Amino acid sequence: MDKVILAYSGGLDTSVILKWLTEKEYDVIAYIADVGQNEDLNAAREKAYATGASKVYIEDLKDELVVDYIFPAIQANAIYEGRYLLGTSLARPLISKRQIEIAHREGAAYVAHGSTGKGNDQVRFEIAYYALDPSIRVIAPWKDAEFLRQFKGRPELIKYAEEHNIEIKASRSKPYSEDANLIHVSHEAGILEDPSHVADESVYSMTKSPKDAPDDETLIDVFFKDGRPIRIMDKTNYIEKSDPFELFVYLNQIGAANGIGRIDIVENRFVGIKSRGIYESPGMTILRTAHMDIEGVAMDREVMRLRDMLTPKFSELIYNGFWFSPEMDFLMAAINKSQEIVDGMVSLSLYKGNVMVQGRQSASSLYDQDLSSMDIEGGFDQKDSDGFIKIHALRLKAHHAILNRQGRRWFGD
Repeated sequence: MDKVILAYSGGLDTSVILKWLTEKEYDVIAYIADVGQNEDLNAAREKAYATGASKVYIEDLKDELVVDYIFPAIQANAIYEGRYLLGTSLARPLISKRQIEIAHREGAAYVAHGSTGKGNDQVRFEIAYYALDPSIRVIAPWKDAEFLRQFKGRPELIKYAEEHNIEIKASRSKPYSEDANLIHVSHEAGILEDPSHVADESVYSMTKSPKDAPDDETLIDVFFKDGRPIRIMDKTNYIEKSDPFELFVYLNQIGAANGIGRIDIVENRFVGIKSRGIYESPGMTILRTAHMDIEGVAMDREVMRLRDMLTPKFSELIYNGFWFSPEMDFLMAAINKSQEIVDGMVSLSLYKGNVMVQGRQSASSLYDQDLSSMDIEGGFDQKDSDGFIKIHALRLKAHHAILNRQGRRWFGD
C-alpha cells in the first residue's frame, strides 16, 4: 500500500479527501501544521484517526515561521501589490518543507493537499514540493478528473461526509471562507466574492473595529538589530518582550485591540484570476511601519533605492510560491546585506487603526542634525548647491532648447 502524506486541517475538504484516499487504498498519514491558527489541533488529530489516517503528525512551526519567514519579510518591507502583507503566502513554504521532511521520514512517495485548482495555494504547495524533492509525486484531488466527477461542490462533500460518518460543521453563520495563522486572518469567497459587498463587523474575527478601539493611545518602542525586531517595550502597559514568537504574538494582541491591520482588496492571483480578500494583519502592520522608519535614519540612500527595486520582486516571489528558488536565494542575500547596521529603536503610537511614528534613535544613524539644520551653518557649504543645481539642470536646458527650435512648449505662451 502506497503511503501519502496529506496536509490536513480537519475541515470539510481535507476530511473528505482523507477518506477518499483511503478508499483508493492509500495509507494516509495526516500532517497538521501548527502555524498559530488557534484551533483545537488535538480534536483534529482524533478526527483524522476516526476518518482513516494510519498516523497523525502535529508539527509546531510557529517559532520557525516568525524567525525564518516573517522577519525576512519585514527586512525586505515585503508587500504584494502595495497592500497585502503576505500572511498566507509566507506560511505555505514552511508547511510544504515540513511535509516533505515527513514524507522522507516515513518513506512516502506521495504528498497531497486540498487546495482548489483556481487558487494560489496549489501553486505554492506544489512548486515547493518539487523544488525540495524533484522525485515526489503529488496528489491534488481538486484537479483530479475522478474526484471532480464525484464532488462538484460543497453539497456533494457534505453528503459524502454524512454517508461516512465524518463529523462536519455545516453552518451558514459565516457564508465565506476563513483561514488563519500567526500572521493574519483572511476572509474570502462566498458573499465576499461580490467586490461591492460591504463587509460588516461580523466578518472580522481578529481585530477590534477602530470605532470601538480604546480612546487612549498605546505607546510602544520597537528595537531592531540588522533590520530584525529584537525587543518591544509597551510603555503604556509596562510590558516587555524579546523572544521572537512572544514579541510577534504581543504585537498582534495590542494591534488587534487598537483596530490595526485591516485591509479589503481585490488582488491578482498568480493563475490569472482576480480575487477579493479581506485581511487582518496587526503585528505585521506595526513591524513594517517601524522597520521602514528605522531604515530612514540608518540605511544608506543608494542602498535603500536598490533594495526598494528588489522589494516588489521579492514580494511577488513569495506570493507566487517561489520561496525555494535560486532567484529568491539571490534576493535574500542582497536583502540581508542591505540590513547590516540597520539598528535602533522606533517609538510608535497605536490609536484607533493608526500606527504613528513618534521618533527614532540609532547608534548607526546616518542623520547629522548639524549638517541638515536650518538654524546653524554646520559642515555643509550652501554655496555648493549652486553648482549642484546647474549640473542637474544641463540636460533639461538642452531638451528645452530642442523644443523651442521645433516650435513646441511644455506650457502655453
